[in-house]
Amino acid sequence: MPFMTTNPALARSLADRDYDDPTPVQLAVLAPEAAGRDLLVSAQTGSGKTVAYGLAIAETLLGTDVRFAPATAPQALVVAPTRELALQVQREFAWLFAATGARIVSCVGGMDPRQEQRLLNQGAHIVVGTPGRLRDHLERGRLDMSALGVAVLDEADEMLDLGFREDLEFILDATPPERRSLLFSATMPRGIAALAKRYQRDALRIAVANAEGGHADIAYRTIRVAPTEVDHAVVNVLRYYDTPGALVFCNTREAVRRLHAMLQERQFSAVALSGELSQKERNNALQALRDGRARVCVATDVAARGIDLPNLGLVIHADLPNDAESLQHRSGRTGRAGRKGVSVLLVPPFRRRRTEELLRGLGITPSWSGAPSSEDIRKLDHERMLRDAVITDEPDDEDASAGLALLAVHSPEHVAAALARLYRRGLPAPEEVSDPGEPRPARDRAAERVFGGASGAGSVWFRLNVGRRNNADPKWLLPLICRRGNVTRMEIGVIRIFDEETAFEVGPAAAARFSKAVRKADGGDVIIAPLPGGPPAGHAERPARARPPRDRPRYEKPFRGKTVRDEPGQGQSVAGKVEHGRAAFGKPRATKAPGHGKSERLPKGSRPAAPAGKPRGKPPRR
Repeated sequence: MPFMTTNPALARSLADRDYDDPTPVQLAVLAPEAAGRDLLVSAQTGSGKTVAYGLAIAETLLGTDVRFAPATAPQALVVAPTRELALQVQREFAWLFAATGARIVSCVGGMDPRQEQRLLNQGAHIVVGTPGRLRDHLERGRLDMSALGVAVLDEADEMLDLGFREDLEFILDATPPERRSLLFSATMPRGIAALAKRYQRDALRIAVANAEGGHADIAYRTIRVAPTEVDHAVVNVLRYYDTPGALVFCNTREAVRRLHAMLQERQFSAVALSGELSQKERNNALQALRDGRARVCVATDVAARGIDLPNLGLVIHADLPNDAESLQHRSGRTGRAGRKGVSVLLVPPFRRRRTEELLRGLGITPSWSGAPSSEDIRKLDHERMLRDAVITDEPDDEDASAGLALLAVHSPEHVAAALARLYRRGLPAPEEVSDPGEPRPARDRAAERVFGGASGAGSVWFRLNVGRRNNADPKWLLPLICRRGNVTRMEIGVIRIFDEETAFEVGPAAAARFSKAVRKADGGDVIIAPLPGGPPAGHAERPARARPPRDRPRYEKPFRGKTVRDEPGQGQSVAGKVEHGRAAFGKPRATKAPGHGKSERLPKGSRPAAPAGKPRGKPPRR
């Protein structure tokens, strides 16, 4: 269905860009019942809403006119949450309004405000900006809102999440009350409803969603990966899908720096996006992705929010997002405007349940698999080489002549092998990645887990170089062991805590995998090593999760007595020697009861008498 109700000048721009079929949100905004009204639109990212509100702006400002009048005060304002999104909107409007003579000025943080002031003074029809910079221009009297006919809030929910509520209210309060307002948001929380109620008049509510819940063009893949092999899995996923553009998400700036450096070292044309980069550096990175000089972007959530990259066919979650909305927003960078995309989640075993909860919240049933193997990637490389244009295209006369010269010196097999070697030389080498495997059913785990008071058959013992003196406790030891060894809790047996170290056993099915994982992991000060023959004999141990017997008192009240000197230079506590306490002087430590971490209280009749001359109880008040 073609665009039937747009301005003629905009219709030509859409035809030049091959916009033949409008998206659902564009159809809803251009419907007769939406003409001239305030709109409250909920639509997912990638649904074509930038073009939708661009058409709505033209309907309000131009009507049937083909061109704008000379620019004076702005007639339309678009507020976006980030610099990248605001600049992206400016680029979209540049081609959409190319035939109308519109002057479009951006006002975003990180750019020169004096240059923006000069452009505003020269006149503008449409201003696109971020909340903080727009408010700054308003407070300084550089931005005139008196002629504003329409205001647009793009990704309003994200602006509220980023803390821009006060700035948005300041900007909207400065606009004429009769202006038209369009509010676009992926979700509709209470804050958006309150904002719409305060600043919109009789708004038409438009909810655009398809039967698949916004995931029709995105294929989700969940990949099992060992915690120590996430970087290698990223390499293999990038090589396996081999898309023209890919976006890899990390949760921290440090993770972005590390992963970006690793990919560059392995010959990937990669750029980084994070909040620590200057605006110029971020613009250069995005431009490299748009013109094809780079194919992979490693970014944090904030830096990548709202960007629309061409030919982005793959999103990789190297670090899992914190919530379902973040997952949806990240994945929405691909599969945009009818194009297909893939969203890959790299999931360590201890994050599997959390991942399933995130996908369940989006109505997605995950398909689990291991990371692509090096053999799978090499097989695909062979198939791609046979389809490469270098081989399939007909050679010209110069190439044919050079080929004959080669065949005159070398055999056809030699020339073909050299061609294959040249093809592989430009490809990053795949990594060897293990598959942690599917978790076993609880019944099978219980049958296999034969640990208990004694070691199970075939179990392997390991040691940690932390013990009771380091406040060792199963509450933090068990997650550390599982994370470092790429195993689940059910594969860990008895944990025995000694004074200087901790011994634990690993099930027979997981022992080899555990040993390999801990050798690769860099644990810093905490070291895990094999313990042949089980825990050392003769040590007083404290089994994990043991409870003290009911008939045993739980603590010993330490005796604070004087010291009696029997011989010169020697001293002994009146109460006698306290086990594990400090020698002779100071506050003695309570005795540890074997089998649990509580102190043992002495029997009532065995308490020592107080030294003579020292009254019991509190001293009298004076």
